[in-house]
Amino acid sequence: MTQDPNPANELKPQTLCEACAGIQRNWRRAPGHAELVQGANRKEVRSHGQVAITQYRCDRCGTAWEYENDKVNLHAGWSVLVR
Repeated sequence: MTQDPNPANELKPQTLCEACAGIQRNWRRAPGHAELVQGANRKEVRSHGQVAITQYRCDRCGTAWEYENDKVNLHAGWSVLVR
């Protein structure tokens, strides 16, 4: 296997803007930030009932987020989606 001589073609880790880096993940009721644009939402069934999951995308850095609104699970909340 040969290495690509162009470093721009290498996989790069996702870079979060300062506002996204400040979001507390996996904690219910943690706030997002002003540049998150709401997208689609869906319902998922859990053992205790349905929960709402809403997708967001940051206008500044493009990071895709999901917010799980599960009143029973204290560790639901914000999570980054894999690009």
